[in-house]
Amino acid sequence: MEAGSLPAELWRLILSYLRLPDLGRCSSVCRAWYELVLSLDRTRWRQLCLGCLEHRHPNWPNQPGVEPQSWRQTFKQHYLASKTWTKNTQDLDSSSCLSLFRRRKGWRQLRVGVGGEFGSLRAALAAASPYDRLVLLPGVHEEQSEVLLKVPVEVVGQGKLGDVSLLASIDQHCPTARLCNVVLMPARFSSMLYKTTSGYVQFDSCNFESGQLLIHAPGTCQVKFCSFSQASIHLRCVALCVLENCEFVGSENASVTVEGCPSSDHNWACKHLAMLAKSCAASTWESGPASCPEAKQDGGEESLLGPLRTCEIVVGEERSGFLSAVGAQALLCSAQEGTEFGENLWAAKEEYQGLGSSSSDSDLHSDSEEDAQAGYKLPFQARSLSHALADVMDGRLQNNRLHNLQRDLKLKSLHQELQQDKEALSLANSLQGCIVRQCLFRNGKGGIFIYSRGQAKLEGSIFRDLTYAVRCVQNSKVVMLRNDIHHCKASGVFLRLSAGGLIADNNIHSNCEAGVDIRKGANPLVLCNKIHNGLRSGIVVVGNGKGIIRSNQIYGNKEAGIYILYDGNPAVSGNHIFQGLAAGIAVNENGRGHITGNIICENQWGGADIRHGGNPILRNNLISGGYSDGVVVGERGKGLIEGNAIYGNKGCGVWMMSSSLPHLINNQIGHNSIYGVAVLCCMDDAGDYPLAQGGSESFQEEREVAGAENDPYSEEEHPAAQRPVSVALVELNSISHNGAAGLHIKTSEALNVIANVIHANRDSGVTVLQSSQLTRISNNSISCNSRDGILVEAACQVELRGNGIYANSSHGVVCKGEGVIAENDIVGNHRCGLQLLQGSDMKVTKNRIQSFRDYAIALFDEAKGLVQENLIFQGRSKKSILRPISHAEDCVIQNNVLLTVKKRFDVECMLMNPPARPHFEGGVLGSCPAAGGQGVSRITTRMDRGCHHHRSIFCSIL
Repeated sequence: MEAGSLPAELWRLILSYLRLPDLGRCSSVCRAWYELVLSLDRTRWRQLCLGCLEHRHPNWPNQPGVEPQSWRQTFKQHYLASKTWTKNTQDLDSSSCLSLFRRRKGWRQLRVGVGGEFGSLRAALAAASPYDRLVLLPGVHEEQSEVLLKVPVEVVGQGKLGDVSLLASIDQHCPTARLCNVVLMPARFSSMLYKTTSGYVQFDSCNFESGQLLIHAPGTCQVKFCSFSQASIHLRCVALCVLENCEFVGSENASVTVEGCPSSDHNWACKHLAMLAKSCAASTWESGPASCPEAKQDGGEESLLGPLRTCEIVVGEERSGFLSAVGAQALLCSAQEGTEFGENLWAAKEEYQGLGSSSSDSDLHSDSEEDAQAGYKLPFQARSLSHALADVMDGRLQNNRLHNLQRDLKLKSLHQELQQDKEALSLANSLQGCIVRQCLFRNGKGGIFIYSRGQAKLEGSIFRDLTYAVRCVQNSKVVMLRNDIHHCKASGVFLRLSAGGLIADNNIHSNCEAGVDIRKGANPLVLCNKIHNGLRSGIVVVGNGKGIIRSNQIYGNKEAGIYILYDGNPAVSGNHIFQGLAAGIAVNENGRGHITGNIICENQWGGADIRHGGNPILRNNLISGGYSDGVVVGERGKGLIEGNAIYGNKGCGVWMMSSSLPHLINNQIGHNSIYGVAVLCCMDDAGDYPLAQGGSESFQEEREVAGAENDPYSEEEHPAAQRPVSVALVELNSISHNGAAGLHIKTSEALNVIANVIHANRDSGVTVLQSSQLTRISNNSISCNSRDGILVEAACQVELRGNGIYANSSHGVVCKGEGVIAENDIVGNHRCGLQLLQGSDMKVTKNRIQSFRDYAIALFDEAKGLVQENLIFQGRSKKSILRPISHAEDCVIQNNVLLTVKKRFDVECMLMNPPARPHFEGGVLGSCPAAGGQGVSRITTRMDRGCHHHRSIFCSIL
């Protein structure tokens, strides 16, 4: 009959009564009949697939309620896989026509049990021929001694799974065998359920209880749709084996143990297993993230955090002010258009761009002062480093950096990472050792243990309620793709002793220890994972551990998102680390690492926390929206902080100790609630220090190892560590729009502050409250701050040289200390250019000083020093120098030049030779390379008793 002679619905009803062979014949009639048979996928093919007792649901055990894409293809794969064990005949490549004369395998069906031909499995095996099927009738079959399989046979239980129980210890000595639909339990004399040392064994839809399977190379196995209850499988030097859709429950040790390097001695089945693994891998990659069954079951997190690859930063009214051009556009790269979050960011960006530099900075000046200066517009904004300041103010320099932030900080997908990283692609495509796919490990001690150069590949599996999920040690290698690992009592993934591999696109959350633990020389690739809501740190790198940690989302962990200590030295780049309950990244106890290009935001403690010998390179990161300081460098911390955008934190932008000799270079630090940069001295009472921001984890073993070992690569991998460092350095930074002083100094150690732009902060530009050793402040542009340009308190030693101090709302420089003020331009400030107060002892030479409204230089009683060879511009008030009434002999004033400014052109001429300061080699800010290699200091928690708005909000955490 023609297919079109009846309606398709009627044909489907008729064909639904056909058996499998008849369906095959119908599909061979013509294309119309073939398509008609294909249309039965959700009806007859589904019925055939689920009706086969040897086959479980194709998505068991992880997603038994989810239907496959095609029931017909699933049935076909089940059928072909069940025949793999019979394909051990070697192909005769010399002549393909000889296959026509190959003897066909014939087989018999032998029934074992009550009512069958044989009373025991042993008796049936004695009479069996190759490829016979031994059918175990319902009941309990027990063998009193070890059973040897000497010929290839198939042992199948009759009825439903659980109707047939086999208490035996089986030792396979034949090339191939298959067991299906049987419950295997250990015999009384041995816990070994099954063992093979040379052949291939296939287990389909079996239950294993309270025993062990042992597969030794060149033997191999395929285990599908099996359940292990307090049972385990041990693979020793196996070249290739496949475990698919299995459930492991209640193991007392590791459920799967992979030991030894994969053998080069492959048996006949390896080729077929490789083909099967490749075909399944292709379907897994096509299905995408859906293959991770619990990726979408994180409670309310998806609605809170948006899509899987998005780092969302909540911006409220109180924080909208920090969204400058850098902050807003850098965060826009991770926000989706059309969402409320994206709309807020765009609105904040437009609002910021609508405020030009003139309008925003003019708010710092009073109207009367603007009128007073109307005829004397100063030319400093177009000169030297001050031109860089103008660029910062009008957004040009920030927009250039924003373009780089948008390009570099956007979170990459796994597909993009594999395209760019050939090593990761090779690992993802590797097929060696043990392949575990779509399995469930729960309620036991361990999931998978890989050691002694073993190799394993884990895809789309679930590990939950275990002591640990994966443990990889002793030069072994693990590849983990799209797994779900949660609620482990220890670390989720544990690598040590030079282990390596690829950990990519997994969902790792809610573990009691670290999500990923890397130590003792382990060196994995950790890419594109979600690591969140852990009760300790997200990732820990300890004890000479290395690794590449890239493009991950790390959020909501109780301790540090990434914790590096005891000579850990990873490369951390392109991650989004946010909403942690402690520090974003903590580097402690001689930890190191290259930390570049990350977005670190909205963490409760410091965005980056460095202390106790920590010595990282922190470069080109966006650190914003933190509830404490952006970067904290405390006790005995070291390293380099370079090229970061540090914005909108509720504490300081950078809080550091000068005793640690920090090197802070070429960062943009703005819109933080307290100081832009706070440089403090070391506390005397070390016993008062609270716990580290990284967390309270104990690493006694790594502490001992680190004390006994020297890392031979430390100098090579960290060139900055080779250079001797003697003075803390703050250089080439843009420090603007912070809630208190731009740079706050209270230290007893020497400090160099060189070539920074310090602009529009809500207090003084620079405050020096304590400086028992010399603080050098040179070649900086300090402008438009709400109070003084520079404030130096009593008993402080400073050297101010080559700075441009312009348009600050109060005095240009106020000094109560001692030192040198030389070759500065102090112009356009709203009150005095320079005030020397009681107790000061300064040498003031070769400066250009101007004040339109007040004195250019004001010296008060008991001020000491030398004022000579300065060029002083007199405004309309004709005020030049206010001399002390008494003690004039203590303050020498000589050889100063007074110039009355009547026109703008006069000032322009005076500030052209030399040009308006500051001057430095290399042009504008941001183009100068990092100088010198001075190490950034250590991070100590602050114990500022009586915490108030001039101090860090991170007072004490115990």
